[in-house]
Amino acid sequence: MAKLLLLAAVVAGVVLLLKNYQRSLARQARPEDESGEIRGQSSAEDMVRCAHCNVHMPKGESFLSRGRYFCSDQHRLLGARGESSRDSR
Repeated sequence: MAKLLLLAAVVAGVVLLLKNYQRSLARQARPEDESGEIRGQSSAEDMVRCAHCNVHMPKGESFLSRGRYFCSDQHRLLGARGESSRDSR
């Protein structure tokens, strides 16, 4: 039983070392400037609030419709339906 546990620990150690090595290779392949940011990408992005559920998300991941931001396409459609029903009153 002890040999089996030792073997499992050795295998886990090898797997962790390989993952760490792959991660370091991926970091070296990315073009970074002195500040640590990847060129062409900003580390900070504006946050917006979903007009339907008020969840905050990065602007790049949101859906824009009629000047309002939504967290998903479903909320965009629900927001548009809710807007048209409010206008008919």
